[in-house]
Amino acid sequence: MPGPKKLDPSSSPRALLGAELRHRREAAGLSQDELGAPLFVSGSFIGQLEAGTRRMQVDQAQKLDEVLGADGFFVRNCAALQKSKYPDHFAEAAEAEAVAETIREYSPLLIPGLLQAEPYARAVFRAGRPTTPEEAIDELVVARIERAGLLGHPTTPTVWMVLDEAVLRRRVGGPLVMADALRHLAKLIQQRRVIIQVLPFGAGGHAAMGGPLKLMAFPDAPSLAYLDGLGSGQLLDDPASVRSYELTYDLLVASALSPDASLALIESVAEDYAHEEQQF
Repeated sequence: MPGPKKLDPSSSPRALLGAELRHRREAAGLSQDELGAPLFVSGSFIGQLEAGTRRMQVDQAQKLDEVLGADGFFVRNCAALQKSKYPDHFAEAAEAEAVAETIREYSPLLIPGLLQAEPYARAVFRAGRPTTPEEAIDELVVARIERAGLLGHPTTPTVWMVLDEAVLRRRVGGPLVMADALRHLAKLIQQRRVIIQVLPFGAGGHAAMGGPLKLMAFPDAPSLAYLDGLGSGQLLDDPASVRSYELTYDLLVASALSPDASLALIESVAEDYAHEEQQF
């Protein structure tokens, strides 16, 4: 069996923390399960901390400093990690997304953040925060566009999205913004950077009518599922729960249009929006 993937401590503060945790645990002669016991977490959770796919909490850092004799190293560095440009309920999911090998997502209402064009992202934030100053909106948009920077790598991560047809039909920002947003999706598909399937209205009832779903897989840590709500979110690592949501996603894929048919629909709707704009 291959050993754990070697982390690059320079890639992010969380990778640094994970690499140090693994080093100190192995130096202490402890397994992941043995280190997890005094923290009341599973060995797999320790593995996720070491792999940088989960965020270390301050109380966990305190206990790790105590058990591993780290002289406050984990508390000091954990405090720095608590600062995030993302909302609290999404920060850990965004950080995990940045190191994921595969991202699969179902969105029922909006183009997912990773795939949003700048005007569309701005229209989304303005709609949700009508009294927020423009400077604050600018910061939110920048953070979202920067997050999409992970698509800059030609192949990693693998990104596979299922979008409800409502995502294409809801006029966020008006016809011009929608035409631009859908053309952006089409370009990503044509560049073979993402896989997108549209779940048509004609599919009727489906397995994810309860809301959006994001699945993330990693090269050396257990998979995660993220459930997004209005101003809330839940990151799950329980294997049985994750498998259940993976089945949900598989059922969505089975009901959705093929990638080619989805691209044709996206391009057609984009042209409808563009034509509508030209009439005014």
